[in-house]
Amino acid sequence: MSVETLEKLPRNYPREFVPADLEVRGFDDVKPLFDHLLAADIDDAESLETWLRNMSELGSVIGEVGSRIHIRSTVDTTNPEYKKAFLDFVENFEPKLKPVYQALNEKFKASPARAQLDRDYYGIFERSVLTQLELYREANIPLQTELAKLTNEYDEIQGGITIEFDGNELTPQRMGKFQLEPDRELRERAWRATAERRLLEKDRLNELYEKQIRLREQIASNAGFDNFRDYQFKAFERFDYTPADCDKYAEAVESVVLPAVKRLHDRRRAEMKLDKLRPWDLSVDPQGRAPLKPFEEVEKLKQGCSTIFHSVDDELGGQFDQMQSLGLLDLDNRKGKAPGGYQSTLDEVRLPFIFMNAVGVDGDVRTLLHEGGHAFHAFAAAPQKLSDYRHAPMEFSEVASMAMELLGSPHIDEFYAGDDLVRARREFLEDIIVYLPWYATIDQFQQWVYTHEGHGIDERLDAWVKTFRRFNGDVDYSGLEEIERHRWQQQGHLFWVPFYYIEYAIAQIGALQVWLNAKQDRPNALKQYRHALSLGGSKPLPELFKAAGGRFGMDAETLKPLVEALEEEIASI
Repeated sequence: MSVETLEKLPRNYPREFVPADLEVRGFDDVKPLFDHLLAADIDDAESLETWLRNMSELGSVIGEVGSRIHIRSTVDTTNPEYKKAFLDFVENFEPKLKPVYQALNEKFKASPARAQLDRDYYGIFERSVLTQLELYREANIPLQTELAKLTNEYDEIQGGITIEFDGNELTPQRMGKFQLEPDRELRERAWRATAERRLLEKDRLNELYEKQIRLREQIASNAGFDNFRDYQFKAFERFDYTPADCDKYAEAVESVVLPAVKRLHDRRRAEMKLDKLRPWDLSVDPQGRAPLKPFEEVEKLKQGCSTIFHSVDDELGGQFDQMQSLGLLDLDNRKGKAPGGYQSTLDEVRLPFIFMNAVGVDGDVRTLLHEGGHAFHAFAAAPQKLSDYRHAPMEFSEVASMAMELLGSPHIDEFYAGDDLVRARREFLEDIIVYLPWYATIDQFQQWVYTHEGHGIDERLDAWVKTFRRFNGDVDYSGLEEIERHRWQQQGHLFWVPFYYIEYAIAQIGALQVWLNAKQDRPNALKQYRHALSLGGSKPLPELFKAAGGRFGMDAETLKPLVEALEEEIASI
């Protein structure tokens, strides 16, 4: 994101507490404002609410500084100035913020006016503050700084991977296009070339993850927890479900989802006339048709998704168009760019930014619909007066994005027609089923990792293989054992945000309920969806699901009718 882009962003929420001309470059720039907050009188409800708004405004200004720095460090992982700015922020700015926010939280807790606040609105915020107070340890600040630096190292390693293939140097994302080619020998060569190149980094990534695990274990121990899993559940404020509920989801996947996956694989194997499915047989069209090509140029992706968003709802389409006009989209894949995709909210201007790596495949359309859902969430929650409430719990944030994929799916004729349209819709629904076990795989692996303190790298790799095979179904990895053993290293969440993955499963359950509602009454389903997004993080998770027209649940009873509905829809296409 260029400086020019940032300078032209509209400021629809003028500063009232932070000086309008203040440029925040470091902690010293904001220290006088924190001193003012710490010295303020908040003994009555009116002054306390004003104080909370001021604190939110300052936090938004600082948060946007961090977002800009993070965005720049991912759009070009080779830029030394971007890396320097990132390291300066995590080493010299963030560590100084943590004790100050701890003091502010203590001041809020001690305020006699706290009891006078409207608990229906401030209750979630208060619960969050008390949790932060419980978890805070000054000794953890340098450990968290070191973790942030290690996360940036993971991005650098992944961003630097290129593959020499048939005379070309390609990124892993561009290599992925070959998995859609009907030529099985080509698919296998491309798959092996990419996997073997990734294996060259396995030792570095094993060592990096080892460092992260030990730091996280120490953080949990410093805070008085038996293991990092229990610490992270509390840090993520998972008040509405437990590790035992995650285990129930894994069991539901085994009983409800894996049989459905087997049915899909059996049909694929029969259509491809294969005895066994290999990893390079999972993405190609089973009837041997050429890959779906929704677009050649990224501009076509933008235009097509704009039309889809307008078809879903004109206001949402207008918000996406606004992002385009303001330069808040970085969608093309290129060398040196961090992998993956994300939406990041610029907290002060309250505008979303979308980052992804488009290469012209069907998955790119789904990714932009997904990240668009996150962006619409940011727009909807922007008016919330507390900055904390402009971000929903992660489990519901993903409902916003996954539901938008489903709501947009009926309109993908913008990219396809005829047989290709049928294929795209079918593959999209099949992939939802296929991914449900992957969420369990990553979650169960992390639960093992962080409840077996002191384990070694080889033990961890053994645990991965056991977990992977539990949910992998019948895909044949014989002769690929070393690749299989390190398959987890591609899942950036393990390095970036530990335990952030079960959210996708919970959210998919919510999104599918929104989809089923839309099939019955689309206008009302969309109304409920948008209302739920506007609540941001101001309500507990079950209430957000209810507002969206769904029910919060992770067990087989909840999952079974959704999988059955997906299979019925697939059969009808």
